[in-house]
Amino acid sequence: MKTVLVTGGARGLGKEIVTAMHDKGFNVVINYNKSKAAAEELVQQFGEDKALAYQADVTNREAVDEMVKAAVDQFGSIDVVVNNALIGFKFDPSTQKSFKDLSWEDYAQQIDGTMKAAFNVSQSVINQFIEQQDGAIISIGTNLFQNPVVPYHEYTSAKAGLLGMMRNIASELGQHGIRANMVSGGLLKTTDASSVTTPEVFELIANSTPLRKVTTPTDVANMVAYLASDEAKGVTGQNITVDGGLTMN
Repeated sequence: MKTVLVTGGARGLGKEIVTAMHDKGFNVVINYNKSKAAAEELVQQFGEDKALAYQADVTNREAVDEMVKAAVDQFGSIDVVVNNALIGFKFDPSTQKSFKDLSWEDYAQQIDGTMKAAFNVSQSVINQFIEQQDGAIISIGTNLFQNPVVPYHEYTSAKAGLLGMMRNIASELGQHGIRANMVSGGLLKTTDASSVTTPEVFELIANSTPLRKVTTPTDVANMVAYLASDEAKGVTGQNITVDGGLTMN
C-alpha cells in the first residue's frame, strides 16, 4: 500500500485531499501546525493503521526531516507528497494591500510559506524517491497568475515561483521515475482562507466560468488523487487548472 504525505492536511483543502487519498487506498500522513484536534479526528476516522497525524512547521527543515522519518518508520515508505500548506494568508479583497503599499516582508512571508515549505518537503523525500525509482510531488497552485481577478500580489508571485520549482524537478528527476506537477484551483468555496471572501466576488467568478460554478475543494482534491495514481504515470511538469474553465491553457 502506498503512502501520501499532505502538508496542511487537517482542514480545508488539505482535509479534502487527505480524504480523497484515503478513499483511493493510500496510507495518509496528515501534517498540521496548529490543528491538532482536527488532525487526530481524521486519524480516528481512518484508523491508526492507515493514518498518522504529525505536527511540523514545514518551513523548518529539521522538523520536516523528523516528520518524514516518523512516516517511514510507521508505513515503510513515502510515495507521494502534496505541498498544500498555506501560511499566513487570507483571500480578503477588502484588506489586500495595493502594490504600492506592500513591503518585501509581505512577499518573503509567502515565498517562505509556499516555496521554502515545498522545497523542504520535496528535498526531504527525494533520496528515497530516487532509490525507489518512483515518486510523485504534487503542489497546490492558483489560477491567479493566469487571471488575477483580485491582485493578491505576494501570494500569486510565490505560487508562480512554485510552478517553476515543480517543472525543474520534473525535468531533472524524471529519469528516476519521479513526477512533479501542480494543481491550480480557482478561488475555492469554501476554505478557511477563502471564508472572508465576499459573496459578490464568488458570484462574479461563478458567472465568468463556462460551468457557471465556483470551484470546490473536492474538485481540486479529485485531480490531486488522479495525479498521485498510476493512471497518471505519463503526466509530469504540468500545471493542471481546475477552475470551471475560467482560465484555459
